Amino acid sequence: MRPRTAEKLSLAIAVLLGAVLACARSANSDDPGSWWKPGQDPLPSQPAGATTRTPFLPSTRVPGAPILTPTPDDPHVMPAVRTKPDQYSVQPGDTLGIIAQRYGVSLEELIQANDLSNPNILEVGQIITVPVPTPQGLGTAFKVIPDSELVYGPASANFNVEAFIKSKGGYLAEYQEDINEDGKVLTGWQIVQRIAQDYSVNPRLLLAVLEYQSGWLSKTKAELGQGKIDFPMGVREEWRKGLYSQLAWAANTLNRGYYLWRAGAAATWLLGDGSVVPIASTINPGTAGIQHMFASLYGRGDWEQAVGPDGVFAMYNAFFGYPFDYAIEPLLPPGLSQPHMLLPFESGYAWAYTGGPHGGWGDGSAWAALDFAPPSDALGCVLSNDWVTAVADGLIVRAEDGAVIQDLDGDGYEQTGWVVLYMHVESRERVRQGTQIKAGEHIGHPSCEGGVSSGTHVHLARRYNGEWIPADQTLPFILDGWVSRGAGKEYDGYLEKDGHKVEAYAGRSADNAIQR
Repeated sequence: MRPRTAEKLSLAIAVLLGAVLACARSANSDDPGSWWKPGQDPLPSQPAGATTRTPFLPSTRVPGAPILTPTPDDPHVMPAVRTKPDQYSVQPGDTLGIIAQRYGVSLEELIQANDLSNPNILEVGQIITVPVPTPQGLGTAFKVIPDSELVYGPASANFNVEAFIKSKGGYLAEYQEDINEDGKVLTGWQIVQRIAQDYSVNPRLLLAVLEYQSGWLSKTKAELGQGKIDFPMGVREEWRKGLYSQLAWAANTLNRGYYLWRAGAAATWLLGDGSVVPIASTINPGTAGIQHMFASLYGRGDWEQAVGPDGVFAMYNAFFGYPFDYAIEPLLPPGLSQPHMLLPFESGYAWAYTGGPHGGWGDGSAWAALDFAPPSDALGCVLSNDWVTAVADGLIVRAEDGAVIQDLDGDGYEQTGWVVLYMHVESRERVRQGTQIKAGEHIGHPSCEGGVSSGTHVHLARRYNGEWIPADQTLPFILDGWVSRGAGKEYDGYLEKDGHKVEAYAGRSADNAIQR
């Protein structure tokens, strides 16, 4: 029941400062991917139906000022590294690699600790001993990007993906791919845009890591080897062949690092060579996302190269200028609260609360989503005439492929302010893009459209300034007074109101029935 999950060493400080200042973007740049300029309309292609314009912030650094400490974050409170072995019960869908990644231990250590003759065979309920990780030297504290350059937030609202890709003249500018069984063909820029929107990851970052890994923006097809054509992000799994799957993996993995850091749920990175690296406590979430993604690909030396000043940072600086000039901080302002929201269905009908806090898009994002299934005696992906309804007033800015995106601040941009995702909304009678809709009005019918789903339902999630907002942490997800609580495990949780509790359950029963 989740949306589509398709998945070189530091310079001396003085040298770095000189290089960064020398490469800083000119305020008069006419590059199609350039930053907003004072006096320029920041959002030139505002969608139909928008009622206001969101102020768009220029560089947060005074031109020519010294670059000393970008995003001066306080040291992060790090979770404790385990000092004793743990016991884990194998769940459906688990592999030894997944368990190793989750616990930050090498696959070899896990196999050895359990004396497994065939590590490819696991049984649900099997008890696995997870050994104590063996960290090997603190990771780099170099900050690669600000948080606002990881998420699909305000700083990306005026970036023209198509124009930038075409200006580089590489393979990406001519690329096309059939992305599903329906024969839907997308161009390279459309794939980048779609991945950015779906996963809520900044397209500038996707382009920078893609160029760093394969050179797709600057090189022609003839200049690329077959391996980089098939696997441009370097994830050499046959089922991930092609740009769409490779970028989906990248976006999902970037998100996982970002939100693990946000939640204080990671103390180490497990590198591609099996070594374990303690995370420097002074990095920021955006840098954590990049460190995590490259940890999945490389051993220590290549990882330090990729996440240091000569890696993605240098690529980013060459393409777009100094990344911290784009910083919008904080993305989540102090005192932020959720606007009033309703349950996403009509009054008088009892729906089933089928999914507690889980990934907003894919399994790498924050646990931002909740699931609700309509009343029915049938199970599985069945036709439903029940209505998904709007949780609040707002403008529909996107309605395609099972996804409906509602902008609550009315400016017409999903990168700014509060945004709601309704997923698995059937195309039949679905609300159209550009529609201004009131709380309680029809969005469409629940279904299995738009991704992986075990049954007809609606998947509901929140974002603010492009950041997925967890449904189980400090900014409560409240629907008609029902407050979401997590139970420490994805999809598990409760809705509580006035002393009553409804437990999430992947089915229908009296215990998970809820109505307005």
